[in-house]
Amino acid sequence: HPYGRTVTETDNVWFTNLSMNLNPMHFNEAYAAETEFGERLVDGTFVIALAVGMSVIDVSANATANLGYDAIRHHAPVFHGDTLFAESEVIEKRESSSRDHVGIVTTELRAYNQNDELVLSLERTPMVLKRSHAEPSAAQPTGWPEGIGTQPEDLE
Repeated sequence: HPYGRTVTETDNVWFTNLSMNLNPMHFNEAYAAETEFGERLVDGTFVIALAVGMSVIDVSANATANLGYDAIRHHAPVFHGDTLFAESEVIEKRESSSRDHVGIVTTELRAYNQNDELVLSLERTPMVLKRSHAEPSAAQPTGWPEGIGTQPEDLE
């Protein structure tokens, strides 16, 4: 996926508070300093959310539903200041049995830190519009109103 993202302390504190994750490993520096990691860890569900978000541009901008997240594994801790990158590999695709205009695609999503260390893997299964029903372009991305383009010449 095209963009990496550095995880900040603010990301971790806000997400931990929003999700009510009360594990002191995420918000208590004195506690975390006494653990094997020596510092706070980034909330693992934030890492999942960030990696999935990074994949949307390539995998599910045309999704009509997310059907599941499976085989989620945290392979290494993520710390404040780590920069994460993600990639997806299609491992299965099939026609929807209930909707003619969509297909079901399963991908393996992997996230790595700045040292190319695998920190997360999961399988993600969105239901996506078929090409014949999706008409995004660089000039008119998915979700943009009709008649509004990204460049003046797109409106011709």
